[in-house]
Amino acid sequence: MSAPLLPGGTIGILGGGQLGRMSAIAARRMGYKVKTFDPAAHACAAAVSDQHTTAAWSDVKALKSFADGCGRVTLEFENIPPATVTQVNTLVPCHPSAEVLAICQNRRREKEFLKAQGIPCANFAVVSSLEELTAAVKQIGTPCVLKTADFGYDGKGQVKIPNAQTNLEEVWEKIGDGIGVLEAWVPFQLEISVIVARTEDGRTAVYDPAENIHRNHILHLSLSPARISEATHREAQALALKIAAQIKLVGLMAVEMFVQDGRIIVNELAPRPHNSGHQTFDANETSQFEQHIRAVCGLPLGGTRMLKPSVMLNLLGDLWRNGQTPDWATVLKEPAAKLHLYDKGQAAPGRKMGHLTVTADTLEDALQKAEALFVTLSK
Repeated sequence: MSAPLLPGGTIGILGGGQLGRMSAIAARRMGYKVKTFDPAAHACAAAVSDQHTTAAWSDVKALKSFADGCGRVTLEFENIPPATVTQVNTLVPCHPSAEVLAICQNRRREKEFLKAQGIPCANFAVVSSLEELTAAVKQIGTPCVLKTADFGYDGKGQVKIPNAQTNLEEVWEKIGDGIGVLEAWVPFQLEISVIVARTEDGRTAVYDPAENIHRNHILHLSLSPARISEATHREAQALALKIAAQIKLVGLMAVEMFVQDGRIIVNELAPRPHNSGHQTFDANETSQFEQHIRAVCGLPLGGTRMLKPSVMLNLLGDLWRNGQTPDWATVLKEPAAKLHLYDKGQAAPGRKMGHLTVTADTLEDALQKAEALFVTLSK
């Protein structure tokens, strides 16, 4: 077990997107130096890091240079080759591990892990041909959804099969050749996520469940706390803690779940900061990003208590209509609104450009204000 990396040391972050940017901001605020690594030269985390390396994930020489001087390395998204993490870990402790990454970035391994650990998840079948898909649909029934095994996020890489009359040949062609995971459709009432942190020596911290509302398969609003019963709240947190322990997490993980008639079904795992936890920057004792740094560096974990109910509103590139910047001055007339922009440059439809957090004394009030701000921005 490694000695804690104390403030003043250097932490490396694999990935230069907005999650890396906000993790770097948290690290710098605590007194750490930050190095980032990303194939993109203009990654938005580069602007807040002390040193940015632009190279391919497979560039061993560049990885060695990046790791030099770091006391810890972590990652900000899961679509990184596990071999990259393995390589870095030979030079400096890297969390989460390549093993955790390999499970969470592949739907087949993820579902098989959850099933093996007795974690409730949707009935599924692994398919590698049209014939196997046809047989699996008959076994699981419709409606169901076919997902690519690798590299799926924000609704990408998945096709719903609504009924037995669906043309399965067209469905199979949409996800391309390879391995697919067919899942039973879950008629859930709402989706929640729980963020959990775990250190190398097994200390843990868990946040209140957040309720997630999507538009076009992309997170639109995240409400904290989720509008669920106290029993469901406790069960969701217990499941997240169990998964973190069984997967041997070091760092931060978001566990996405469906709630169906009070029953929880685990959907996906994300071993890094998560979009549904952005409001913790403004509404909790410790933000998910600071908690991420604490866990990876082996520091005492921070408190997770919610200071005020909050709603996070994703700001997508659709709001930058005709190249015009949204009316931030009008939005910020709402004193409870906190604006976070990611410095991503060119806006594009569906691209996450930033977020707003709105806090209030009640969740209903925060939600009303957030929805009103969205209407203002959409005009």
